[in-house]
Amino acid sequence: MKSVFFYGLFMDEDILKEKGFHPTNKKLTVANGYGLRIGEKATLIKSESESSYGIVMDLSEDEIERLYSAPGVSEYVPEEIEVTDNDGNNYKVLCYNLPISKLTGSNIEYAKSLSVAAQKMGLPKSYVEQILTWVK
Repeated sequence: MKSVFFYGLFMDEDILKEKGFHPTNKKLTVANGYGLRIGEKATLIKSESESSYGIVMDLSEDEIERLYSAPGVSEYVPEEIEVTDNDGNNYKVLCYNLPISKLTGSNIEYAKSLSVAAQKMGLPKSYVEQILTWVK
């Protein structure tokens, strides 16, 4: 099992379960030094002045490979980042990001769906409002 930081729609474990995955050990966390960007898809970029919230869940290595080889997310690449949970504990986890050069266009419906998922997952209200700024 590996811990993965999910900051997009996959942070909703119900979506993962509907796709046949078995996430465990769900934790709300923040990735300090990373900013969320939304185009047709979402990605995180390094940005010392920003923080991005999400959910860390454990998946098997096979599940991770199957998830990120699917159409629509196969261009995402893994990197190890550090996240902090609500108790102040730091963890090194995998995070899959779309290279910024591949972030194009806009997707208002995705941003709306992400704001709903973020609210459902209990992310801070100010962060949900920040996501909604992409709905323009």
